Amino acid sequence: MASRTRARKRVSRRRVGSESSATRRALLDAVERLMLDDGYAAVSYRAVATRAGVTPALVQYYFPSLDEMFVATIRRRSEQNLDRLQKALRGGEHPLRVLWEYSNREATAALTTEFMALGNHRKSIRSEITEATARVRTAQFEVLAGQSDDAAIQLELTPKALLFLVIAVPKLLQLEQAVGIDAGHAEIVEVIEGHLASIER
Repeated sequence: MASRTRARKRVSRRRVGSESSATRRALLDAVERLMLDDGYAAVSYRAVATRAGVTPALVQYYFPSLDEMFVATIRRRSEQNLDRLQKALRGGEHPLRVLWEYSNREATAALTTEFMALGNHRKSIRSEITEATARVRTAQFEVLAGQSDDAAIQLELTPKALLFLVIAVPKLLQLEQAVGIDAGHAEIVEVIEGHLASIER
């Protein structure tokens, strides 16, 4: 029992690398590259170390657990996304155009998909993914809230575009709901259900 207590004290006193160090940034870069190339399941101490050109022990020094590594990656990416979005919104383009371009960034979209899958399989960091997504979604809502009603235009959808909307939205809703995200869900369901009801009459 005494030896177990001493072991716990050693763990609690363990040093963790500085959050502002270049090495930590390089490790998080390596995590993102692995997720983009091979998916979140490929992320391990050894794989990150190989990508970053360091030893697995150094990776573990900065991130004592894989969950801590994933959380740090999610937080950094969320902060970068918010900063990028805010800078783009100050550029003078219509906010809807900014949001469209922002959402179409290939790396952002791919990482978001990986983060969602990660949250679905690693419950211990699901709340971090939910909070990070909620921060970005809130910023996006606030942008449009400051616009006139012209921002909520009536879209003229072709049959193919309407089909894609009807089959794609439920998949995204289910994906987000699996990790506890529901911002804007009720509103889009109401819009689609209202449209379906109008054409059924």
